[in-house]
Amino acid sequence: MNRGSLGCLLELLETLLVTVLVFAVVQMFVAQPFEVQQESMENTLLPGQYVLVDKLTPHFDAYHRGDVVVFTPPAGWSRDAADTPFVKRVIGVAGDTVTIKDGKVFLNGDALAEPYVYGSQKTTVPSGGSATWTIAPGHLFVMGDHREASQDSREFGPIETSSVIGRIWIRYWPFDSFGRLPDSQASPSPGAPSPAASHK
Repeated sequence: MNRGSLGCLLELLETLLVTVLVFAVVQMFVAQPFEVQQESMENTLLPGQYVLVDKLTPHFDAYHRGDVVVFTPPAGWSRDAADTPFVKRVIGVAGDTVTIKDGKVFLNGDALAEPYVYGSQKTTVPSGGSATWTIAPGHLFVMGDHREASQDSREFGPIETSSVIGRIWIRYWPFDSFGRLPDSQASPSPGAPSPAASHK
């Protein structure tokens, strides 16, 4: 092999190495591709869709109500041996009080209108009846949009923000679903009564 060919080969290897390093850095710190594997976010996200998870902006822009996040589930809650991350919607942030009663979700005493909930399902708690959570600093209360097919904070409580991988930024596959997720922060439902306080 002559020096010219060797130089071209080294240049190609150097370019390949830089590309791999850049890709690794981007995936580690900026954005990570993720395949939706669960039904708990139907119809906002469907199994088999691919999304990009924004890992950068949460470092300077805290998670908000309505964000759809990917996180590592609490120990013992994953349904598979691979500990597949969960995808859920943020309902409450630090300082909020979330109450579930009579099939409705109340945030700080106001019933929420949740147009994203699958099939207009009612929201229930595993034990029946009602339950209330006050969200501590460094925690988020999350639920799936498909309430009847979701393991979420109703069962394992608020999650630590440190367990969150990032918030979903964009759907990119299949191509006909390409686009940003709609901004869907729940809003108070007009005229709905406040629940009686009960704490858990």
